[in-house]
Amino acid sequence: MKNIGQSMKREVISISVTATIKEAAALFVEEHVGTLPVIDEEGKLVGILHIRDLLELVMPSFVRLVGDFDFVRGDFSVFESLLPPPEVYIQPVSSIMVPPVSVRTESGLLRAFAIMNSHNWYDLPVVDEDGWLVGLASRVDVGTALLASWRKSTKEGAK
Repeated sequence: MKNIGQSMKREVISISVTATIKEAAALFVEEHVGTLPVIDEEGKLVGILHIRDLLELVMPSFVRLVGDFDFVRGDFSVFESLLPPPEVYIQPVSSIMVPPVSVRTESGLLRAFAIMNSHNWYDLPVVDEDGWLVGLASRVDVGTALLASWRKSTKEGAK
């Protein structure tokens, strides 16, 4: 059976804990990613930054109060040009990152999926036994690895 280390992406776009929110926004745009593992100067995972963490900086407060938007006519385009206050741009990413949650390379696929599911994340950092960031696994990475075994068992069952 595969483990997460066999299914993860090894080339990970990460960001330094000392980077600013403005630098993080630029990296999200340039690299077209939704998750940035936050690492210290040694390369150890110290936090996680999601694109939604930045978007919530400008999210109108009423959006957090409403659970269902089906009754809303039109869209929220009037709010799409909102920008954070200038002082937010220079804050370090550590001010809005979430604590690190990760799995080790030998972790099972279902464990990784369960952790992503419980946090409502699409990506999960993978670390080695010393806490060094070595990869990033997405729900798609995990799901396709698990579904591949279904295909094998279906072929074997047809024989």
